[in-house]
Amino acid sequence: MHCGKGVGFFFMFAHVGAGTCACGGYSMPDPRQENKSLLFAESLSTDFSAIRDVSQSADWVRQEFNVSAEAGRGRFGKSFLPDNVFLLPQEDVAAGKGTARHGQTVMALRVASRLTESGAVTSAEMDTSRRDLFWGSFRAMMKLARVAGTCAAFFWVWWMRACLAYMNDTQEIDMEFLSREFDVGNRVFPVNLVVHSWKSLRDGYDASKSGTLKRVNLAFDPTDDFHEYRFDYLPGLVTFYADGKQIAELTGSDVPSSGGHLILQHWSNGNPTWSGGPPSSDAVALVRYVKAYFNSSNPNHHQDAQGQEGVCRASNDASRNMCPIPEGNSTDNGQGDQASPPDDGAGGRSQENDDDDDGGSSDESDAARPPAMRWIWLVAIGMMGVTDG
Repeated sequence: MHCGKGVGFFFMFAHVGAGTCACGGYSMPDPRQENKSLLFAESLSTDFSAIRDVSQSADWVRQEFNVSAEAGRGRFGKSFLPDNVFLLPQEDVAAGKGTARHGQTVMALRVASRLTESGAVTSAEMDTSRRDLFWGSFRAMMKLARVAGTCAAFFWVWWMRACLAYMNDTQEIDMEFLSREFDVGNRVFPVNLVVHSWKSLRDGYDASKSGTLKRVNLAFDPTDDFHEYRFDYLPGLVTFYADGKQIAELTGSDVPSSGGHLILQHWSNGNPTWSGGPPSSDAVALVRYVKAYFNSSNPNHHQDAQGQEGVCRASNDASRNMCPIPEGNSTDNGQGDQASPPDDGAGGRSQENDDDDDGGSSDESDAARPPAMRWIWLVAIGMMGVTDG
């Protein structure tokens, strides 16, 4: 990512057929236009059961930093420790529907019940090494902690790493789960959906005042099993999903317009209006996979995208199609893509295995496809916004 202004690129085409990923991209229906589809040129997909040493992951970095009680707006400070992010054998996961998978692991994010000597709550955070995730669809399969007093979060945030020495969260898309709000007896399981902007900064990071916070009750107990949580980040539109079903959307100028990175986080600081806590016992949130399909804010990737677009336009072969993004849910087998190292830390490219569960399966049989399919490109590469990254 670079300081100053950059150009964000976006793909849109008229028809998607079934086939392999020979053109190298992933497609999904455009929610803003009927019978149109979007193309995301890149992917970063991590099945945590395929990782044997989290410290060696090329795509994810465990974080270590401290946040004071004052800076975090809580009763206690937060101490994020790498040791609180670890792989857990699924045999050790608490018994529950669909959780037993012998020999496989999940990623665990732990919040400790005991304070440090300095009075901080030890917490967990893991970030993508790439900072150039722009327009895209971002998904995580998670099982949340039931013990009250923590905040588990899956979110995207802008990072001006070449200009600033700190994370700027005035452009942020969040799915946050406050375990103190869960009420098993009354089937109340809220998720807090947030888009932070300069307005929420002005309001002391209270997105409810700026109108960019929505609280939605989930139709299931998120502590009982794994479920897929997703947000699609498009120009002027963020749409949120749970197990593939749309639960909310936020629109307008408050939606980010830059590249950024993904964060998995689990923390507590005693703030009675948010995380509550600390928890009465150690609390662990589990992550089975993360799948990101996106276009890059890195201008070096745009030349690759232009070449890719030319190959696909020139082909009439139905096999040279984009892969439709698979729709995940709580029964997803988590066997899809493995973590692959990027070309470089900030703008590298993670490749997916076309032969796995995400590799372009279709409901359409070979016999039902036309022998040839011509791509009708409405906008091959369109400038959809100006970025700072």
